[in-house]
Amino acid sequence: MKAAIHEEYGLANVKVEDTEKPVLKDNEVLIKVHATSVNRTDCAVLAAKPFFMRFMTGLLKPKVSILGTEFAGEVVEIGKSVTKFKLGDKVFGFNDLNFTTQAEFMTIAEDGVLDTMPKNASFDEAAVSIEGAFYGYNFINKVKIGSDSKVLVNGGTGGIGSATIQLLKHFDAYVVATCKEEHAELVKSLGADRVICYDLEDFTKDNQKYDFVFDTVGKSSFFKCRGILKSKGVYISSELGYLSQNIFLPLVTPLFGGKKTIFPIPVGCRKFIHFLKELIEKEEFKAVIDRKYTLSEIKEAYAFVDSGQKVGNVVITIV
Repeated sequence: MKAAIHEEYGLANVKVEDTEKPVLKDNEVLIKVHATSVNRTDCAVLAAKPFFMRFMTGLLKPKVSILGTEFAGEVVEIGKSVTKFKLGDKVFGFNDLNFTTQAEFMTIAEDGVLDTMPKNASFDEAAVSIEGAFYGYNFINKVKIGSDSKVLVNGGTGGIGSATIQLLKHFDAYVVATCKEEHAELVKSLGADRVICYDLEDFTKDNQKYDFVFDTVGKSSFFKCRGILKSKGVYISSELGYLSQNIFLPLVTPLFGGKKTIFPIPVGCRKFIHFLKELIEKEEFKAVIDRKYTLSEIKEAYAFVDSGQKVGNVVITIV
């Protein structure tokens, strides 16, 4: 089968090669992948940045050569003990610990992050629905969101940001989101109650005060956003921040009883995918797709995502 492979770290080292089809275990399903994605997680794994990722992916070289985290496809073989899925099921899922989705075939345990596809989603849409939404949901489930919550989402057009806006509206929050002026209408269509164009004004000098600032692109900081937080406001970032401050500040800021920061350690993805499927079928969530590439164009896809210019998500079609 064809697969996107990296035998060394570095964005230039991804290539498409023939490799052996994975061997099915008793508790796994074999999936013919129709669509996958390239996202920020994939770029971080490929580049091995930040460096500590190597302790999970391989210190000197990658432990797992095949890349990819999200997928949508069709079950073509089932293990002896599998009961939840059957041949022909259209499924989607997330494999962020074992990767291997950027390939023609992949295996995953039936109790992994896997579900039948939403009835109203295409393979492309389903494949790019999970990662950004999962990380956005982990912002939300670290705090209490209600109809009186005012939330600023920094990076409203990113994979995480575009998903987070939609999830926040599901929980009835008042949402203000930042983006370039050219994308303001898109962000409004996702549900944002107000848009701040960061190429025209500095959102950290906004007159409004917020219960929460969700920095979904990790390009600001707790210190820059303190002025727009309410007295008990919370800042959460998707990145470690300068000198990894977003890991250490959550240990310190709560001690003062006022504004604080939380680090959104992601948990509960198996449960989340069922919730996400329901939202998609209720038409309360739809992934934003920027570009589509074929598997043979994987190097170009990584270069584009790494440029930081994508709007929403990038699909890889497996043909």
